[in-house]
Amino acid sequence: MALRNLAPNRTHWYTGEVCLKFPPKIVSPGLPALLLDKRRKSDFVDYSAPRLQIQTLLFYVLTQVTHILLKNMGLPLFVSQILAGLILRVPNVGDYRYFFIRSDDSILVLGAMGGFGYLFFLFLSGVKMDVSLTFKSGKKAVYIGFLTVLVPLLDCLITNKMFYPKDYFFNTNKFFLAVSYAGTSFPIIHNLLSELKILNSELGRLGLSAALVGDMVTLVLTICSLWMKERGEVGTKRALQDITKQFHLHAKFSSFILGLVVPDGPPLGSTLVEKLDPIISGFFLPIFATTCGIRVDPSSFKKDSPFRINQSIGAVVTVVVKFGVSLALAMFCKMPMRDSLALAFVMISKGIVEIGYYSNMSDSMVISKPHYAFLIYMSTFIAIIVPILVKWLYDPSRKYLCFQKRTIMNSKPNQELRVLGCVHIPGHVNSIINLLNVCYPTKENSLALDVLHLVKLSGRATPLFISHQKQELTTSDESYSENVVIAFKQFERHNAEVVSLNVFTAVSPPNLMYEDICNLAIEHSTCFILLPFHRRWYIDGSIESEDQTIRSLNCDILKMAPCSIGILVEGCHKLSTHTFRDTSSSESYSSYNIFVIFMGGKDDREALALAKRISQDESVSLTVIHLKAKSSIGTILDENDRALDDEMLSGIKGSMRYLEEQVSDGPETSYFLRSIVEDYQLFIVGRRYKYEDPQTSGLEHWCEFEEIGIIGDLLSSSDFIGNYSVLIVQQQQQRKS
Repeated sequence: MALRNLAPNRTHWYTGEVCLKFPPKIVSPGLPALLLDKRRKSDFVDYSAPRLQIQTLLFYVLTQVTHILLKNMGLPLFVSQILAGLILRVPNVGDYRYFFIRSDDSILVLGAMGGFGYLFFLFLSGVKMDVSLTFKSGKKAVYIGFLTVLVPLLDCLITNKMFYPKDYFFNTNKFFLAVSYAGTSFPIIHNLLSELKILNSELGRLGLSAALVGDMVTLVLTICSLWMKERGEVGTKRALQDITKQFHLHAKFSSFILGLVVPDGPPLGSTLVEKLDPIISGFFLPIFATTCGIRVDPSSFKKDSPFRINQSIGAVVTVVVKFGVSLALAMFCKMPMRDSLALAFVMISKGIVEIGYYSNMSDSMVISKPHYAFLIYMSTFIAIIVPILVKWLYDPSRKYLCFQKRTIMNSKPNQELRVLGCVHIPGHVNSIINLLNVCYPTKENSLALDVLHLVKLSGRATPLFISHQKQELTTSDESYSENVVIAFKQFERHNAEVVSLNVFTAVSPPNLMYEDICNLAIEHSTCFILLPFHRRWYIDGSIESEDQTIRSLNCDILKMAPCSIGILVEGCHKLSTHTFRDTSSSESYSSYNIFVIFMGGKDDREALALAKRISQDESVSLTVIHLKAKSSIGTILDENDRALDDEMLSGIKGSMRYLEEQVSDGPETSYFLRSIVEDYQLFIVGRRYKYEDPQTSGLEHWCEFEEIGIIGDLLSSSDFIGNYSVLIVQQQQQRKS
């Protein structure tokens, strides 16, 4: 059956034929039935349902194989999806009959499914966006967002005017195309920054803010261009009458704007994203991207036209100008050259949003097949080179290369101790407060405490960093930190004039939280970061919770931190509820027993420096045990380390209880520690990562958590039962640039 199809192209109408088969073949009778059919009137792939299943499987396999080959270059999965479609479009890639990819009915079914996914992707992108942040963006982001859209747009129109001097400057169709070339897409830049793991970096925050502003400008210009297009077709009066129906022209805008109406974040926005994003991003959207690649017809360039060539030149010029404007603005803001170049590449990013835009224009016959092919090739090329160049140009960890020693050991005796405590759940609040009480802050040894409440980013695209000193807890977005602020404010009041407090909240992806921690530590010259252990126990010794995202974060901080670090393992096994002394209570322990294990090395020296500050509290009984090897064979400490160890030990022997114990191997160390764990409430040990000593030989094979070291892991194991907690200390790492 042949139907006449009328499709608009500018002010003309083109006709075409679409052939439909009746009755449609959807569900096959099964492969055995088809094989037994001697007449073989139909093949298995003639039925749309099994064909769609095999197509989806083929797309997935080809995409994953391509991604495996390209992921080491830092390319996003979207590039592999587009390349899979382009590969399937290559002539002679299998027989048309059995690859059944490029037939019209196959493309229609795949396009319908992909289009469905694309609409939901735009809807979820709108849900994750917080438009109110547009008005809170700094001047730098606003200028970059506006000018990187408007200047390239004007330049594209000027280029068009050069090619067509007799046309109006704001020619309807050319203005419509110019907006598509010059526009900025917030979802694409957000995905790029997330893939590169720089979303929380200084460059990432600036790029995201500028993209948010640019996307809003692009949306307004696109709506204006659509209205101008309709005005050119039906007249000004009719276009003004139908202005409220403007979004019906393109369903993508209605879905995106509907998403903007939905409140971002919990509870509604988070639930929608958590429920819909896996199926949309994992199934429907890849089909859409691959189908867009399949639709590219390289042979169409043989029937090229001057209009397509001129528009292609205009598109390239627009991208170049957009890059130049971004670079110039970044340098004007006195950003380093490499950072400015990286930001410029970020701002010209192209992705699935632009691909879908060009696909819609091709379906509406606004652009021709060769024009569509060129734009897809250009977008894919940009999507390939941008991640590679940004990754090469910008390394946020460079700023963590701190050549100044920020350690407890290098702090002056009467100098303020600057500590950063990290909180994930309410249980971490009491753990940090109790440990800080043990540190016994005084007027001579005051404490500057920064508390960072880390919250998982969910249902929104933009990370947040909130300073609770600059604004009160009034909005619902900040209510989740209210109890944290109240608890630490109470701690500050109980330690008036000896503790200064700042509380912050960071809402960000778990794999990027280390950026917030390290940035705050650098900004406030922190010398000690206190992290909670990822595992917690009930009072009977059973495991209460275990969060692998916290463990991954701790490992990242151990590698990146610009200062010393402590990981607190609280309430290991069969503990009372008063593991730590609570100085806020009217009752206090007559003696609180702390045990420091010293075997040598910089981490143990840092642990000993912390113990020296604690020893000033008369109610604390502090014991230092020096575990020595009976034989020096196998030790890796050099003469310089031994000299520093001796100097450190000589400074504490007269101020606290000091013991020496000789052990021959790891099992003997374990036996000794097991015999004394019930006598102490807190153990302080050095991490001593990759240290090999006779005192721990044989234990490294049983170490479950390398981030807390061999001794820390041993004390935290189920073999040890007692009323104690463990603080594992790592001195600031001097990383090479």
